Amino acid sequence: MSILNPAMESISRNERKKLQSERLRATVKHEYDNVSFYRERMDKAGIKPEDIRSIDDLHLLPFMEKNDLRDGFPFGLLAVPQQQIVRIQGSSGTSGNPIVTGYTEDDIEVWTEMAARALAAAGCDTNSVVQVAYGYGLFTGGLGLHQAASRLGSMVIPMSSGNTQRQLIMMKELGTTILCCTPSYAIYLGETARDMGILSQLKLKSGCFGGEPWSEKMRAELENLFGIDALDIYGLSEIAGPGVSFECEVKNGLHVNEDHVIAEVVNTETGKPLPCGETGELVMTTITKTGQPMLRYRTRDICTLNDVSCSCGRTTLRMSRLAGRTDDMLVVRGVNVYPGQIESVLALVGGITPHYLIVADRRASLDNLEVHVELTEDMFSDTISQIQALENSIASQIKSVVGIQADVKLVPPRSLPRSEGKSKRVVDKRRI
Repeated sequence: MSILNPAMESISRNERKKLQSERLRATVKHEYDNVSFYRERMDKAGIKPEDIRSIDDLHLLPFMEKNDLRDGFPFGLLAVPQQQIVRIQGSSGTSGNPIVTGYTEDDIEVWTEMAARALAAAGCDTNSVVQVAYGYGLFTGGLGLHQAASRLGSMVIPMSSGNTQRQLIMMKELGTTILCCTPSYAIYLGETARDMGILSQLKLKSGCFGGEPWSEKMRAELENLFGIDALDIYGLSEIAGPGVSFECEVKNGLHVNEDHVIAEVVNTETGKPLPCGETGELVMTTITKTGQPMLRYRTRDICTLNDVSCSCGRTTLRMSRLAGRTDDMLVVRGVNVYPGQIESVLALVGGITPHYLIVADRRASLDNLEVHVELTEDMFSDTISQIQALENSIASQIKSVVGIQADVKLVPPRSLPRSEGKSKRVVDKRRI
């Protein structure tokens, strides 16, 4: 494990604040001068670029949200001439216009640097063989980790997602040492490798897993399956794809690349900034992106920030593991229910796997919440009464945390759907 850029990743906090403030001032002026949408929003709020003197003034700036990108589709939020945009990344979303982000050549370089820091923290170097099983295309996962591995001089296997048996054959025969994909797909790869009898023949040492929230229980399963270090990585195309933040070997939060982005956590309802240690919505501001800068972008991801120094030597803020998303929240019988709350209960229960599905339904005009959880192989052989007792125990714990009664259904091992991309944890049948 190594620090790729100690001058930036280990800089003193005072020096970092000076650098961030300088870059923030330049970005705000660039955005105000070149993006009419955001200039109008600042004018409406009574804010001019000269009002932003340091990062202490960041809270004065208006938020940006996903709907702003939809409304500005395709090029309404560009801050440079279209001829300077060398790549479009994004996602289709679930409704309305697609979400797209324009990258200049310099933006691609910044993104590559951030993702390379993440891979370096996972032990990636010229001796590594990196298998990228994230999707390629508009989704930033595949290209982001590919660029980073190439920057570090590694051999890259650009598998993309899917075709599991072929993934494993390549992994075995080419000697993959670092795997990059969603954590749920990594578990599926491990289970399939075990079924094929080749798990012990793999040479994996570590993995960079992201694209969806995951738990310590999933980390333990991945590390036990493969015998690797399983590290979290975070990114989003609106900001810079994978590498916005990443875990080091300490595995106690994701280091934010603060020389390129500023992270805040705000109250989900009021939008007011929260201090480190309090849980809220993650807000990101780019300070080196020129093609399509994002000022105070509401990510909808729920986490906390930690400013305590890390023993790895990095001095950057750390994000907690994502607790979920504000748009994943279910309202059941008037109670706000986050998947992360339920996952936190399941993480402490023995005899079950990390695989679960939350189903909201309506019965006789009343909301109902079901939680389907897979049993381990050992627990599946227990008596019906033992399994029922475990279901009742989990339901009781969920009620104490969430505040409503859920029907817990323990199901056989490997009976819940597996995904070759992002796992689907929530089904709201009330919307179907």
